[in-house]
Amino acid sequence: MSTLTKIDLSRLRVQPLEQRRSLSTVDSILVDPSSKPPAISEGIQRTINSCAAAILKARKRGASVMLIYGAHLLRNGAALLLTQMMEKGLITHLATNGAGTIHDWEYAWLGRSTESVEQNVATGTFGTWDETGRNIHLALLAGNLNSEGYGGALGKYIIADGAVFPDPANVRELIRSEPTHPLTSARAEWLGVATKLGLKGGHHEVFHRWKHASILAQASRLGVPLTVHPGIGYDIISNHPLFDGAVIGRAATTDFCKFGAAVENLDGGVVLSVGSAIMGPQVFEKSLSCVNNLRLQAGRPTVDGHSIYVVDLQDGGGWDWSQGEPPKSNPAYYLRFCKSFSRMGAPMQYLQFDNVAFIHHLHHQLSLS
Repeated sequence: MSTLTKIDLSRLRVQPLEQRRSLSTVDSILVDPSSKPPAISEGIQRTINSCAAAILKARKRGASVMLIYGAHLLRNGAALLLTQMMEKGLITHLATNGAGTIHDWEYAWLGRSTESVEQNVATGTFGTWDETGRNIHLALLAGNLNSEGYGGALGKYIIADGAVFPDPANVRELIRSEPTHPLTSARAEWLGVATKLGLKGGHHEVFHRWKHASILAQASRLGVPLTVHPGIGYDIISNHPLFDGAVIGRAATTDFCKFGAAVENLDGGVVLSVGSAIMGPQVFEKSLSCVNNLRLQAGRPTVDGHSIYVVDLQDGGGWDWSQGEPPKSNPAYYLRFCKSFSRMGAPMQYLQFDNVAFIHHLHHQLSLS
């Protein structure tokens, strides 16, 4: 019987990303914003019309319009649609999970993404792609030195084709002279990696040829906050010798606080959760509670007047969520993406529909308004 207490990730063998057989390409997925959306039923169209009207009303009063999305929305080609919506000021905050950023970066750098999980786990190669793990960690390490957060740091890294790294000697001196500074841990994490990789100060160039396919990059270019809410061990960047949960967690902590700033401005606003069955409801409910906690301490009313639209391919359980949540004996009770959002003090509409088709139709409807 093995006496091993933990595995040594620093010994992982990684391979060049270009050698991976990728299953999707930028050219094959991107939806042309000028194209006609697919045919839909009258019922779905009514919900989309309602959502578009709520967004326009929210923006007129300056309230948040938050889009929380899963990786499939990016993988299904929504980047150009979302870019135009951001350009028109119709989305004020985006949030995704770790997978949403990994595919985003790979499309931006390589023009292709996605691998066979079943085949590559069997050969110990799933996720063990050097450039993906390396560059995302470098982006976050650099961003953490300025408290930029996960989404802000990686978006900036893509749009700027790399990052400006500090001189290791200067960082070492800052750690020595300011040991209790709030950024000391981030500086130490950066210094450790810089020493290990032999990195120098100055601009570290990583050219991203397909920036137009990156939601992160376009959000950064347009100044729209995009936050990332990962889990430790959830994403393939864990399968890399540079993996450091402290680096990921530091960036994600900043982003959770930024997410809360969008929730603070949600009175009369709109929340769209598209293909985010777990992260979206889990993060939103905690953030809303934090915001309400702070408001009540200040003698202010809790967040009110917002509306929530949840889109997913999963069967909604045949339950009318406008009547409240089902009993525990009903399978619909265990649909986290419906149940949590139905508890968030606002009317929640669930639409069982393809995620990119929803965004395509919503984009089209907003263009007509």
